[in-house]
Amino acid sequence: MVSRTLYISGVVQGVGFRPFVYRLARRHGLKGEVANASAGVRIRLEGTVDAVTAFSREITASLPPPAVITEVRAVDTAPIAVDNDAAHRDLSGIADGFLIHDRDICQRSDDAVVRHIDGRSRFIRRSRGYAPAPIFLHRSLPPILACGAELKNAVCLTRKRCAYLSPHIGDVRNLETYRFLDAVIRHLEHILAIAPEIIAHDAHPDYLSTRYARMRSSGTKIPVQHHHAHVAAAMAENGLEGPVIGLAFDGTGYGTDGAVWGGEVLTADYRSFERAAHLAYTPMPGGDAAVREPWRMAVAYLHGAFGDALRELDLPMLRRLDADRIDAVLAMVRGGFQAPFTSSLGRLFDGVAALLDIRYDVTFEGQAAMALEMSADPSETGCYPCERPAQNSREIPLFPIIEGVVRDRLSGLCVPVISRKFHNTLIRQFTTLCTDIRCNTGLDRVVLSGGAFQNVILLKGLTRALTGAGFSVFSHARVPTHDGGISLGQAMVAAATV
Repeated sequence: MVSRTLYISGVVQGVGFRPFVYRLARRHGLKGEVANASAGVRIRLEGTVDAVTAFSREITASLPPPAVITEVRAVDTAPIAVDNDAAHRDLSGIADGFLIHDRDICQRSDDAVVRHIDGRSRFIRRSRGYAPAPIFLHRSLPPILACGAELKNAVCLTRKRCAYLSPHIGDVRNLETYRFLDAVIRHLEHILAIAPEIIAHDAHPDYLSTRYARMRSSGTKIPVQHHHAHVAAAMAENGLEGPVIGLAFDGTGYGTDGAVWGGEVLTADYRSFERAAHLAYTPMPGGDAAVREPWRMAVAYLHGAFGDALRELDLPMLRRLDADRIDAVLAMVRGGFQAPFTSSLGRLFDGVAALLDIRYDVTFEGQAAMALEMSADPSETGCYPCERPAQNSREIPLFPIIEGVVRDRLSGLCVPVISRKFHNTLIRQFTTLCTDIRCNTGLDRVVLSGGAFQNVILLKGLTRALTGAGFSVFSHARVPTHDGGISLGQAMVAAATV
């Protein structure tokens, strides 16, 4: 089985193209979805290599009559090829030739990726050459298997004061990567001679990594909340005992209330956590579609800030998007249909990027947020109004920030200045919140974890602001700050729970 995403550009909306795609996929026995994107149509496929290849070939050969395709861009989501026959079969369409060897590759291992940020070399991907070298812990743990999350998966095995993180596995969203996950775990258990007594996994019930954990025949199964695991991973890497203030910022994590978390201020130790504050909930119109099309989040934030008066805003984004698509998203927002609530900082970055006409849709995770970061003017020091959560509320109001961004956009202020003001506002907002929590709890250590801290402006800015406010600040370096390091935190929480 393979997975592939096709991005189709041309005259492919409103011309019967999606029903054509559906029929073609059914004929080849493929699973997946087809949806409009701002620049055309996006098709996600899963099936056999031959079926996916045939579909990709035929989609340009038998179009319905007014449809015109100008570009087909394919993105495969399978693990890297390690078998000569599989490479010839799967890659012959993109490779001019193959340099092969008579020695088989026993185990996949992607390249490691390291970035130097704020005086430290930090792993973006901890893989070949570094994994599974152990992370040495400050406390002894029983034999644990922690299965990681869904995206950028890496698993963790522990024994006494050593935590062995696997090489990068990838996004566990299809059969191929699931099999790779299983193979990596079996290989590590064998070479490390570890028989896990505890199986830790993400609390999300539908992740394939969760299903793998539950299918294990032995071991005590322990679900771990996603952002608690992020904070615990940063604590473990830095040799901390709790409690601490934890800022866990990312795109998606299953919350204890069933919502999509991702802008979380926690007070936590390894055993438990309390949600001290979080970004205000906002509908996520279309669910995962809002991740792939950030303009949907922009419309949701606009509706929250301006209500139906958003139609009167002379924003370039609203002029360029099809009115019917905006109406459909507004119907989801108003009716709560296919619009789960989210507190995600990643989605806020996406929405602001769309409001500033930087990205309306994306082809990989974090693309809009990265573009927003890259656009920021380093010399700008201003910020937008920000408010504390109301009394007896934990929700951080977002609408003053959205109103400020819109006001500057309408006044003609340049995008780099607005982008930097947005970043500065987040830094000030969360520094103020941590100071308030310290006044109430006495906690003066802050750990930073989650994929949003790959943003250099946010990481450096919060580290310096919090340090200047008298906090001790800890972040990741030896373990990725994103979900590639979350299995370490799962293991620590599981060990403290039993």
